[in-house]
Amino acid sequence: MNQLKTTLLLSLLTVLMVLMGSAIGGKTGMVFAFCMALAMNFYSYWFSDKIVLKMYGAQEIGENYHPAFYGMVRRLAFQAGLPMPKVYIIPSESPNAFATGRNPDHATVAATEGILRILSPDELEGVMAHELAHVKNRDILVSTIAATFAGAISMLGNMLQWGAMLGAGRSDEDGEGAGGLIGSLAMAIIAPIAAMLIQMAVSRSREYLADESGARICGRPLALANALRKLHSASQMIPMQEARPASAHLFIVNPLTGGSLMSLFSTHPPMEERIARLEGMASRPR
Repeated sequence: MNQLKTTLLLSLLTVLMVLMGSAIGGKTGMVFAFCMALAMNFYSYWFSDKIVLKMYGAQEIGENYHPAFYGMVRRLAFQAGLPMPKVYIIPSESPNAFATGRNPDHATVAATEGILRILSPDELEGVMAHELAHVKNRDILVSTIAATFAGAISMLGNMLQWGAMLGAGRSDEDGEGAGGLIGSLAMAIIAPIAAMLIQMAVSRSREYLADESGARICGRPLALANALRKLHSASQMIPMQEARPASAHLFIVNPLTGGSLMSLFSTHPPMEERIARLEGMASRPR
């Protein structure tokens, strides 16, 4: 169901972009905006792992530095049928973790020092299985595709706003008049907001999928549920000061919690719902 939801949301982004291109008056603007967004997100897709790891001061570790943690990741990667990813530790007391990398052969998992301290081995295993599920499900690619369409729609919105304003003083021989101008401006404002909401919905859908896949990889849904419950409380008590909105979607729990944003504008699903789904998995007969 989460895979189907992601497909439908990406289809909505495609339709929205086509409508925006049509509103501008042809394919040229649509193609230009799409190519610009694609170029920016192509760079992000190939280099985002290095950027985000440097942003948070992450340090790569080997088996000798933290043998228990490194061995856990290696075991889970084997169970998931994945190559061994690079393993990093972030020097932060805020408990969190994320995965990045453009594909399973170039994947990285990272955990903060805080998460290594507060979780039990079973709970930490659930968290790292969740992160490896992101790698297995190629969520970096999916989020890049969603960001490309959303970025293109935002650019088309800007083009449409300028076009509407520059055309405001022309005569109304085409019969559109002020209504056409107002309609164009409305679409220019509403469409980028709608694209952002869809992009965030894609992110929430992939989190649900990673929870489910991660629980299957480690075989303990309740361990992941307990970890999420702990992380949700602890991350609010010890916020990640260096967290940035552009990378917040990567983490297993939102490092920006503390604001009063509505759920529609969140990159993460409601924690209560995530925990309830995992507990439901545990209660089902195998």
